[in-house]
Amino acid sequence: EVQVVPSGGGSVQIGGSRNLSCTTSGFPFEDYNMGWYRQASGVECELVANYNTDDTTYYPDSVKGRFSISRDNAKNTVYLHMNSLKPEDTAMYYCAAEMGGIYRTTGRSYTGIRRICEWGQGTQVTVSS
Repeated sequence: EVQVVPSGGGSVQIGGSRNLSCTTSGFPFEDYNMGWYRQASGVECELVANYNTDDTTYYPDSVKGRFSISRDNAKNTVYLHMNSLKPEDTAMYYCAAEMGGIYRTTGRSYTGIRRICEWGQGTQVTVSS
């Protein structure tokens, strides 16, 4: 069975850092693009970082320069390094594997990112003073 398990969330002060990990199994990790997503209260699910199989990365403007994604294909793990955290970074964070427009989390697959935040396993990050 496909397993996609994020971890590392917690409370952090404004301006602080936090590193998230996402361990996976049950699929050929190196063949999938890996992404981190988040959903804050009252906000739609959004992509915050993507690491593609061709080693390209993508970040939206809201986190560019502060967040960094990396992956270790030998460990089937993707990481999110978050710096200069702001209160608006407070959210549940999720990770998902993607290939051909199909997103995968533990035991499920979807065609849109909204379902990732509805059904995926997340890890909470809370940024406060």
